[in-house]
Amino acid sequence: MKNETPASPVGIKLVDAVNHPQQSESQESFAKALEITKAYAGSGAVTHYSAVARLFFDLFEMFETGKDPRDK
Repeated sequence: MKNETPASPVGIKLVDAVNHPQQSESQESFAKALEITKAYAGSGAVTHYSAVARLFFDLFEMFETGKDPRDK
């Protein structure tokens, strides 16, 4: 039996935005998070590749929920 963890609502919205970019209600959040993440990744300040993925998800979550993801 596979050990599955429940998906977060923000994660589901992110997958939807990737799979259906034109129909997703989260397209604006995705575009904003991607733009900022690309600028960060191109700045040379990145010390580890996982920081880029984490930043993207946190920004997407912030734009979707309006809350600071660091407040968890």
